[in-house]
Amino acid sequence: MSESLTQINEYLDYLFVYGSFWVYLVIFSACFIENLIPPFPGDSFIIAGAVLVAVDRLDLYFYFPVVVCGGICSVMLLYLIGRKYGHAFFVRRNYRYFSTADIYRMESSFQRWGPLLLVCSRFVVGARSAVALVVGIGRYPATGMFVYSTISYFLFVGLLTYIAFALVENLDQVETYLRAYYMVVWPVLIGIVLIWIIRRVVRLRRGKTA
Repeated sequence: MSESLTQINEYLDYLFVYGSFWVYLVIFSACFIENLIPPFPGDSFIIAGAVLVAVDRLDLYFYFPVVVCGGICSVMLLYLIGRKYGHAFFVRRNYRYFSTADIYRMESSFQRWGPLLLVCSRFVVGARSAVALVVGIGRYPATGMFVYSTISYFLFVGLLTYIAFALVENLDQVETYLRAYYMVVWPVLIGIVLIWIIRRVVRLRRGKTA
């Protein structure tokens, strides 16, 4: 992560030779790609771009919409894929570990917890792509998906931009915070998934023996 942030910052700086338009385009593309390929270091591009804003090389009023639009476009694409193909696919096949009953329970849960889940989704690395797909499969309203996801992006990008402005002279410290963030969030996320799988398997085995 530390190397990627430094390298990305140097790469964006190099692009200024060809004009700031290409810098904005690369940042937009990075924010779009990160949700389609979760290991892609989109957050590093956001911070590197914010550093350039802090030193007056990019315009904040262009940078911010570019970052938010890049991310929103890809999560909405995943949502639409899940909504159009995922719901019918899983209902038709009625898989043991993701049954039709599970989908209907999921739809009910989203009606209650959907706004909170979506507002928090951008803060959980690696989860936002899965959330977008699952919310689409659960057929949560598209307007709600867009509005709450946009709020999440504004909050998250605002936080990263604030950090970049505050620590613009010390990228090493920013990298330390990012590294700590990934080290905490990934194990927690993996743990949650494993717990869900274990509980699901136990429930199914109990149903067989009942």
